Amino acid sequence: MKIGIVGLGLMGASYAARLKERGQTIYGFARRQETIDKALEYNIVDKGTIHMEDGLLHECEIIILGLYPTALKPWIEQNQQYLQDGCVIMDISGVKSNIIEPIEQIVDSRLSFVSTHPMCGRESQGIEHYDPTIFDGANYIVIETDSSNPKDVQLAKAIGHLLGCKNIEVLDIENHDRMIGFLSQLTHVIAVSLMNTHENEQFVKYTGDSFRDLTRIAAINEDMWTELFLLNKEILLDETNQFIDTITHFRDALKSEDSQELQSDGTVR
Repeated sequence: MKIGIVGLGLMGASYAARLKERGQTIYGFARRQETIDKALEYNIVDKGTIHMEDGLLHECEIIILGLYPTALKPWIEQNQQYLQDGCVIMDISGVKSNIIEPIEQIVDSRLSFVSTHPMCGRESQGIEHYDPTIFDGANYIVIETDSSNPKDVQLAKAIGHLLGCKNIEVLDIENHDRMIGFLSQLTHVIAVSLMNTHENEQFVKYTGDSFRDLTRIAAINEDMWTELFLLNKEILLDETNQFIDTITHFRDALKSEDSQELQSDGTVR
């Protein structure tokens, strides 16, 4: 297949590297020529350009959008005219609410759109940090809507297998974003909040593995994650409120030295 990767940051470049390893023809698209030059130097794309209108997009059978969530719809609106008939567009955004439905409304009828989410992001940014091994054994979600073409869903799952992902599932928008709100976004909220609780640098000398894991989680791309938080606002607020209720319950039980309550709710194991 001829696959175009739009956006060659950490995730887009890792996609390009892995799919090229697996024998696909990869075309890279970016805003800066420097990024294209690096992709060619790293041998993770076969061709690349910063000019969407120069004909390279039209060669692609699949377009994978490694862009920030709010950039997806504008990119499609501006550039779908350059895509060949039957081209399948895929996004890899970490949130699907307020993204998929607006895109489905504007995608040209001669094209297809299917949404995916490889759950293997990293705290680092930029093409320099690309790593095709991040997909090995990772979870990979394909989103199915009322408008989804079953063939496109199967194609998206096939891409997941090519990447080397292990657990490939199909979910709807609500179930995906509820799962992400709890497993991913709330975890980041907790990690960042914990990092902001103390600023004593002396604590670093005493950290263990669990604290180091939280430090890694907290080192997020603040621009992208702010978009993800806001796009999933209602679900994340609900998950955050549930967490506040739970930790308040623990605080109250600890304050009153209620050992029975600490044991009964599973706080003490």
